[in-house]
Amino acid sequence: MLRQVMLWLAAAAAAMPLSAQTVAAADNDAARALHTLFEREWEDRASRFPEWATYRGDHRFGDRLTDASPAARATRDARTRAVLTEARALPHEKLSGTDRVSLEMFIEQHERDVEAQAFSGYRTMTLSSLWGVQSQLAGLLQMQPVNNAERIEQLLRRLAAYPQRMDQEIANLRRGVALGWVASRDVLDVVLRQIDGQLAPAAEKSPWFAPFERLPASLAAAEREAIRERGRQAIIQHVVPAMRQLRAFVADEALPKAPASGAMSSYPGGTQVYQFLVRQHTTTTLAPQEIHDIGQRELKRLRGEMEAVIRETKFDASFAKFIEHLNSEPKFFHASGEALLAGYRDIAKRVDAELPRLFAELPRAPYGVAPMPAHLGNAAEYYNGPALDGSRAGFFYANVVAYKRRPIWQMESTVAHEAVPGHHLQTARATELRGLPPFRRAGGYTVYSEGWGLYAETLGFELGLYTDPYSRFGFLQWQAVRAARLVVDTGLHALGWSRQQAIDFMIERTGLDREFTESEIDRYTSQPGQALSYMIGQLKIIELRDRAKARLGERFDIRKFHNAVLDQGAVPMPTLERLIDEWVKAQHS
Repeated sequence: MLRQVMLWLAAAAAAMPLSAQTVAAADNDAARALHTLFEREWEDRASRFPEWATYRGDHRFGDRLTDASPAARATRDARTRAVLTEARALPHEKLSGTDRVSLEMFIEQHERDVEAQAFSGYRTMTLSSLWGVQSQLAGLLQMQPVNNAERIEQLLRRLAAYPQRMDQEIANLRRGVALGWVASRDVLDVVLRQIDGQLAPAAEKSPWFAPFERLPASLAAAEREAIRERGRQAIIQHVVPAMRQLRAFVADEALPKAPASGAMSSYPGGTQVYQFLVRQHTTTTLAPQEIHDIGQRELKRLRGEMEAVIRETKFDASFAKFIEHLNSEPKFFHASGEALLAGYRDIAKRVDAELPRLFAELPRAPYGVAPMPAHLGNAAEYYNGPALDGSRAGFFYANVVAYKRRPIWQMESTVAHEAVPGHHLQTARATELRGLPPFRRAGGYTVYSEGWGLYAETLGFELGLYTDPYSRFGFLQWQAVRAARLVVDTGLHALGWSRQQAIDFMIERTGLDREFTESEIDRYTSQPGQALSYMIGQLKIIELRDRAKARLGERFDIRKFHNAVLDQGAVPMPTLERLIDEWVKAQHS
């Protein structure tokens, strides 16, 4: 669930009151009641989850952290159930088309949250190989504004609140140990390395000090240094002891109880949890075995295409030898992290100019390409979205520390997925859809967002990418990785696969290097079901495109189709299918 939360945060925007336009559009009591409910819940979530508010650009609660005590969680759970009951009671039949879709989504999201309340053990699993509790503060502080005195004081109060928040988190993790829910040993090893990577530098070199490196230029030098010293002391007094406390818990209490595999099927009630997560991350009713079989089918297809590209290069050896060649030749790698970052930026700039060929309307929000925090190690590149009020751009974060493991022939596909026409284009467009309620403009469904990101990679051919066989191989390899995820995730959590079996399978079928593959497997172990969303979402978008093209014939316009997909914000796959079918009918009229 952590990754889903991060997707919401990455897409999130500034909190805003119900607009006059929305109220005017609410031409009956049912619509007014609906939008009042949306606004009330939007505001309530901002106060209950202050970190989420910060990510979406709402800084009213920037001095707080979420209350994670059992009493606060019980109160939130009860409120979710009450809101669901209220939403179900609204007269669905009296709402317009957009409002009806919004209500359906609102109810579905709350039903999912209520269903998750039964999984008390799983809900304690907040240690993850990527974006676990051990790295969440550092990620949050990347978004924390320090542009005036009030914001600086908020930041300092938030740092002072961190020890209490960590005490609550450790108590939550201890409940998980008692319930038999502990992350696997391999995942906890990653967690310890990430904690150590943050604790090792001096306070002023740590990722927690980042906000104090971007203080306003208008500050006098003496005032700037005084604030920096307050920040350094806050980290030393509050953050470092709390992180050491977390480290001690992980090493001394969790690790001795950690299972070897981390498969959902090995936990109490874990099979039911995994079935829930599969539905959540795919928004389908597909069973794990069906998804497993889809992955095997797609891998077979992609291997044939990869072999054809190898023949095109005139390389006369096996698939494994070709991979070895690609991963060992110095010409296929940048010489430094700075060169890697410049390479990503160059690709992004080239793609930007070609986007009007495939999209009828483009978002106004800009994006940047920046290095990701070093303590994340060999983690995959990622994207964080813009604030809706324009106060923050979107950012594609590149792993410059791991530049020796980022071959040039993979880079174009990565930019297409994480930046444009992938996550940035989709997320930024959603924030600008003024006709939708804020929870839809700032919301997320993994299968939609990651499905679009993977589909966006396929558009690279029409955007001037993949012009040489090596970059085409890189594109196919990343497609194969997403297909392999369908096999490996279901294999690990539902079909009895071992970690080593998953690693060996993924290396053989995709050609990924072993170290990166191991980090990927740890990710699937600690975030079950999330990896299924990419290929399942992409296949549905391709299916809808091909169906629309067949029905519309010469009337089909790829630019309008892409905006039809994007201009409802992130939605479940069944909702997207219905909306695209309605769009196709409208094109006939």
